[in-house]
Amino acid sequence: MSDVIVGVDIGTSKVSTVIGKTNNTGEVEILGKGIESCSGIKKGIIVDIEATSNSIQSSVKKAEAQAELKVGSAYVNISGLHVDIINHKTYTNIASDSREISRHDVEKLLYAAGTISIPDDSEIIDVVPRQFIVDGYDGINDPVGMKGTKLEGDFDVVVGKIISIQNIVRSMEKAGIKVDGLIAEGFAAGECILLPDEKDMGVILIDIGGGTTEISVYKDEKLVMNRCLPVGGDHITNDLSIALKMTYAESEKIKRQFQLALTTLIKNDQEISVNDLSESFKKNIKVSDAIEVIEARVYEIFSLCKDLVYTNCPGSYGAGVVLSGNGISTLDGAMQIAYDIFDIPVRVAAPKVKNIPTLDYCTAAGMVKYIARQDKEASTISIKSIPKANKKVRERTFLKKVISALKDFFY
Repeated sequence: MSDVIVGVDIGTSKVSTVIGKTNNTGEVEILGKGIESCSGIKKGIIVDIEATSNSIQSSVKKAEAQAELKVGSAYVNISGLHVDIINHKTYTNIASDSREISRHDVEKLLYAAGTISIPDDSEIIDVVPRQFIVDGYDGINDPVGMKGTKLEGDFDVVVGKIISIQNIVRSMEKAGIKVDGLIAEGFAAGECILLPDEKDMGVILIDIGGGTTEISVYKDEKLVMNRCLPVGGDHITNDLSIALKMTYAESEKIKRQFQLALTTLIKNDQEISVNDLSESFKKNIKVSDAIEVIEARVYEIFSLCKDLVYTNCPGSYGAGVVLSGNGISTLDGAMQIAYDIFDIPVRVAAPKVKNIPTLDYCTAAGMVKYIARQDKEASTISIKSIPKANKKVRERTFLKKVISALKDFFY
């Protein structure tokens, strides 16, 4: 099973698992997939390890049944709510008489990237090379064997919260699954949804889940921002329940029944009968009363997304906005609201991996595709959480993994 890659996406309302491998033509072939609802996550945070591990186990078993194989380990996502992606640039002078760049020169750059100062409550979980630069010439993916006097490295250092990492790992291991590595959601999200040209031109991917909204920004084919807002589709349901004094279940039913985010799209503003909050009697509300609440929240979420993007990554986005997730993007009118706020083209995402039929599996499939594209584990450097007090051990562990990964990558 060495050529098989497994991705597990732990979301607020569900856990998705995708099993895949790279076929003879270099394309990712999906072998199996499974999904299970999850009640152990609140606003993107694991609050019940037992419930979360049960959902992971069930999701994996469903994927195993399709793939007809047993899963022992997997890659797992970590939300932008729990990570920071720090761009770090460093350089080294080529000391050899021949001026030929060696693997050791690259190791020195990764050594420097892996020892940057980070907060005490955080852990380096990934180092992703953006590019190498040799004597001022940029855009180089593999500098080994080239000649030059100065080698520069441009890296994304992914830093995660220790507590969040520990809870993810504990949930996976309790489900009987070893963690191969943690992958920041921003790196996986675009693999199953975005086209290379969109990443190059500049694109804003907004993935709206039940309890969170993940914002991934790409420019020049690179991920330049991955942030998460603790608000999602479940907040619309909660708004309806509070504003119209209905039960949460009734509010969810109304949201799914009409699937609207704009009052101007209402064709028949009829009165509908709903259960009161106390469930002791029925009452009538107009359709517009509910849609006005939904519209207000959708406007707020997209406005927060815009402020976050243009504060941190100002500039133009030629490929516009892509909406993903089942929280809001499926509501009729969501595209129009996003266009009104961003004033750039907007489209709703569709899976671009064969045999992935819905957006529910996109992050998990994206992880499989991401690892396959990076030659499996070779350029993905991931570590489990190690207690902060044992800093020297942690650094040695990280650097050992860096060197091991590089050996696989270049040979």
